[in-house]
Amino acid sequence: MERGRREYLLYDFSPPKKSTPFIPSPSPSLSLSLSLLLSHHIMDAEMDELTGEEQPMMPKLSSSSSSLLRYNSPLAQVLLIGLVCFCGPGMFNALSGMGGGGQVDPTAANKANTALYTTLAVFGVLGGGIYNVLGPRATLFAGCSSYVLYAGSFLYYNRYQNQFFVIVAGALLGAGAGLLWAGQGAMLTSFPPPDLKGTYISLFWSIFNMGGVIGGLIPFILNYNRGEAAASVSDGTYLGFMVFMSIGTVLTLAILHPSKVVRDDGSSCTNIKYSSVSIEIVEILKLFLNWKMLLMVPAAWASNFFYTYQFNNVNGVLFNLRTRGLNNVFYWGAQMFGSVMIGYLMDFSFKSRRMRGLVGIGVVALFGTGIWVGGLVNQLGYSRNQMPTRLDFKESGSAFAGPFILYFSYGLLDAMFQSMIYWVIGALADDSETLSRYTGFYKGVQSAGGAVAWQVDVHKVPFLNQLIANWVMTTVSYPLLVVLVLLAVKDYLKVEGEGNSKGADFSPAIPAFKDDTDGGRRKCI
Repeated sequence: MERGRREYLLYDFSPPKKSTPFIPSPSPSLSLSLSLLLSHHIMDAEMDELTGEEQPMMPKLSSSSSSLLRYNSPLAQVLLIGLVCFCGPGMFNALSGMGGGGQVDPTAANKANTALYTTLAVFGVLGGGIYNVLGPRATLFAGCSSYVLYAGSFLYYNRYQNQFFVIVAGALLGAGAGLLWAGQGAMLTSFPPPDLKGTYISLFWSIFNMGGVIGGLIPFILNYNRGEAAASVSDGTYLGFMVFMSIGTVLTLAILHPSKVVRDDGSSCTNIKYSSVSIEIVEILKLFLNWKMLLMVPAAWASNFFYTYQFNNVNGVLFNLRTRGLNNVFYWGAQMFGSVMIGYLMDFSFKSRRMRGLVGIGVVALFGTGIWVGGLVNQLGYSRNQMPTRLDFKESGSAFAGPFILYFSYGLLDAMFQSMIYWVIGALADDSETLSRYTGFYKGVQSAGGAVAWQVDVHKVPFLNQLIANWVMTTVSYPLLVVLVLLAVKDYLKVEGEGNSKGADFSPAIPAFKDDTDGGRRKCI
């Protein structure tokens, strides 16, 4: 059989027969990510046919396993972790984005978020090691279940106004989120093929932020007719969040171990070497002396620091309750478009991977500077001592447009900034063990910055000072990321693992043969 023909059968591009397509299209940005992914595979198959390049023998796949969404494929697993984060962190983002957790007084939410980000800073760093020891299912299940408790604590607070439960739930969520994001980061950076990491990241980011979009609709719809007198969101709002978060917790049980995930060329995604607690402690401690991670610190610190300012002091101050929910729909929707834009740039703009990284950083820096300039112009119009009249999307007319566009742009920048960082991390190694530690370190530093940011707001630091601090921190991170890309990102596919996997080679086309080791995968050493 001809090579090109074999690839078309492998990915099953035939049109559906009077049935709903398996892949939903909830947004243009999500559809674009999938289209780019499919186009890349078609081009690869045609190029192989034109060049007549000799390919290694591949196992013959059955029709059920030859679809693009084969259960043990990297794409299917990235889609699954995207759905988990849609239900968990996505809904949490919608809850946080309302300002003060949907309460009129943000004090309880600020204290809970301080506890959350403090424990997340610790468990973010430890999460990579825990993931390597326990595996994905136990780690992700424990992490996602903590989101349900957090949403429930606000339901309790809505009735009894007791801050203690909210703060404890925030601390427990920090531990759980550290585990969840370490596992997610390991999967997202190690599963995709090296030349498609940006596309997979944008696909995940689109699904994940669809959770924020749907989550933003919940308070918008349930509180639409409650009027200006409404002090906080309804009980039904928190119950809606809890239902979605519970579904995400159950979905974690469908995630496969990395050693069972097989790429389209028949090779395993990672040459897993089983770890232990002692090994992980040593490897995690080494991260604090790793020059690559040290260059990443300013970007990681800045990447969640701006949430406090944007959620509490832009959305929470400028808009009324129902408009805040609507704004969140567009804030998280903007993230979907931003991730697709930067994902395409990081994968397809230049042949050189190093050049793609440099151009991506430059584009994000340019966009970021323009958006922060707009934020400065907006912030000069109000302060803590001169609070503005709250805007409503129906009644405020043209006065609503400017702040709304700014808040939308903040969402766009957040996705571009964080997707860029994930791409850089994914370019530093190619094995799940190393990347779980790298992403855990990133989330730990990110969360430490977030904890400080929430305390900054608790202590009533002027809005203008917070904006300037965010602008400076993001700007400082760009040249350091440029240095990291120049020194550490290579233009070939062989990437050295570090720590416990040091010296492992990750060939893009290792022959695989069908056996009895679960799905035809190679035995792992």
